[in-house]
Amino acid sequence: MAKKVSLINMKGGVGKSTLTVNLAWTFASFLRLRVLVVDLDPQFNASQYLLGVNRYAKEILDAKKPTIWHIFEQNIRTPTGKTELSNPQDAIVTVAQPYGGGSVDLVPSRLELALSLRNSGQKEKQLSGFIAQVEGKYDLILIDCAPTESVLTTAAYLSSNYLLVPVKPEYLSSIGLPLLANSMEEFQANYPNHDLELAGIVFNHASDYVPEEKRSKQEVRQVAAQRSWHVFDAEVSFSRSYPKGAREGKPIYATSHSRSKKVINFLTFAKELRGRIGL
Repeated sequence: MAKKVSLINMKGGVGKSTLTVNLAWTFASFLRLRVLVVDLDPQFNASQYLLGVNRYAKEILDAKKPTIWHIFEQNIRTPTGKTELSNPQDAIVTVAQPYGGGSVDLVPSRLELALSLRNSGQKEKQLSGFIAQVEGKYDLILIDCAPTESVLTTAAYLSSNYLLVPVKPEYLSSIGLPLLANSMEEFQANYPNHDLELAGIVFNHASDYVPEEKRSKQEVRQVAAQRSWHVFDAEVSFSRSYPKGAREGKPIYATSHSRSKKVINFLTFAKELRGRIGL
C-alpha cells in the first residue's frame, strides 16, 4: 500500500505547497515512484503549481473536472437524490510521467472547497474512503493541507500514516506547533485505532541568517524536544528558483538557471524523508 504523508502546519506561509510539489516531482523522477498529490487547500496553490494557471483553467474549470470538493460533497442527500462521484479516477489528473516509469498525478482543489466547511457534518471520512479506492496505483500519496483547523484537518489525519511539518525559521516560527500538538492529541483521542506518526519537522526556506534564524531554530527544537518530535538534519534552503519554478511549472532540478547546490540540498532532504517513512 502507498505511504501517505500530510504536509501540515497551523501557521501559514511556511511553503507547504512548494515543498509538496517538489517532493512529488523528485520522488517520481529520481526514484521512479508513482506519486499522487492531493490538494486539500482551498487556495489550490499546489494545483496551479503542478498544472499552471492556463492548464488549470482549461482542464479543471472549463472542463468541469471533479475536484477535491466533489469528494467531500459526495453521498450528500439533496431533494433530487444523492450526490455521487461514480468513478474515483474522474477526480485524478495526470500531471507528468518522467522518463523511467515514475508519475505525478493530482487531485486538484478549487476555491469552492471552503464551502464544504460551512456544512462539515460527517464529511471527515470522505477523503480516506476515496484514497482507499485508488491507493493501490501509487507508491506515495502527498496531501497538501490548509493552515487552519477544520474538518479538512481531520480528513487529512484519517488519510495519512505520517505528518511532515515544514517550519520557516523566523520570528514566531514555532507558533503553530502547540496548535498542531493539541490537534493531534484530540484526533488520537477520537480515533485511537488510527496509526498516525509525525515523521518530523523540516526547516524550510532556511537562509542561515544569524542570529535570528539560529534563535528561531532553537525555539522550534525546544518545542520538538518536549514532544519527542524528530527534527530533520537536512534543511531546505532558500532559493529564488522555487518561486521561479512555480511560474515555469517546473521542479527545482529543472528550473532554468537553478544552482546545482540548491538541487543537491533538496535531494538530501528527500532522501532523509524517504528513510523516515520507510519508502
